Amino acid sequence: MKTGNQKIYLVDTTLRDGEQTAGVVFANREKIQIARMLDEIGVDEIEAGIPVMGGDEKKTIAAIAKLGLRARVMAWNRAVISDIQESLRCGVGAVAISIATSDMHIRDKLNSTREEVLERMVKAVEYAKKEGVYVSANAEDASRSDEEFLIQFIKAAKEAGADRIRYCDTVGIMTPMEISKRIERIRKAVDIDIEMHTHNDFGMATANAIAGVYAGATHVGVTVNGLGERAGNAALEEVIMALKYLLNFDMEQKTQKLRELCEYVSKASNRILPSWKAIVGTSVFTHESGIHADGALKNPRTYEVFDPEDVGLKRRFVVGKHSGTAGIKKKLEEHNIFIDDNLAREILESVRKTAVELKRPLNDIELLNLYYEHVNKDMKHVV
Repeated sequence: MKTGNQKIYLVDTTLRDGEQTAGVVFANREKIQIARMLDEIGVDEIEAGIPVMGGDEKKTIAAIAKLGLRARVMAWNRAVISDIQESLRCGVGAVAISIATSDMHIRDKLNSTREEVLERMVKAVEYAKKEGVYVSANAEDASRSDEEFLIQFIKAAKEAGADRIRYCDTVGIMTPMEISKRIERIRKAVDIDIEMHTHNDFGMATANAIAGVYAGATHVGVTVNGLGERAGNAALEEVIMALKYLLNFDMEQKTQKLRELCEYVSKASNRILPSWKAIVGTSVFTHESGIHADGALKNPRTYEVFDPEDVGLKRRFVVGKHSGTAGIKKKLEEHNIFIDDNLAREILESVRKTAVELKRPLNDIELLNLYYEHVNKDMKHVV
């Protein structure tokens, strides 16, 4: 297992794999702004797109490469020399060279052979290294590849000069237990940096990425809000906070800006950011249940692992069917109204009845109206 003292590199592919989400298109200015925001937060590498597409895609990648970002800018390529040449013309400092390694993809998609895959990858990597750029050799569909051939692929990539390999769980079929074992075996077979690139088809992209790091992977591919093809990729915001709080890595990113980044990408991608979204959803720090609200008021750590400000949010208390007296009193205190427990219990009965009728929590005005109805009947409870 890797320890928290070792560096884990975040490779953000929102602008490449994220934009490959069906129906998502970023405007050129949005791609540049997202790159700036990612750099400000502190990701290590930004996969900016696919230069061989030409047109606006190529122009925007070149513009991002010229921004002078702290993060390294990478471009994605097939294992084709002409692809790499287009990337080099954009001025990027790194290239991802991708080719399938599973027999299904080699046979049915590439109409090729294992031998040809190795040859194409080696030639592409050697060419890129001669041009002086950092190289990631991507094993597409690695999780469905014959492991012996996959290790042969990785060894050949390293010998050709690749700086790291990208282990792609292309259709998200791995479990954390299995991915951990596989990454451990690869590390024993080949001494090379490994990037986890996990998809969320079974809802385990973040868990699989973390399991890979646990087993020794050094890089994690992520997207903001978990954007990506089909069910998406491992989410940047989830991976950062999981590495920091669950695996105790010293993550230096400015996580206080995560909510702002996630909101921007949500609007740019025209994808709603749910209130229940892990890490950055507003509901993560919103308390209604009586037991939870009471605990959070006494000690926020009872129901919050980290402070809401750590990700750019604020703690909120709402009153509704499941509220308790502590939540009622706290909410009224926000309006400089202080009541005793007896009045709180009376108001709570009305709150619960109203919440059932409305099928939602009460807003502040509705709560205040209930308070005034009760207090006007009996002023002795006010303290």
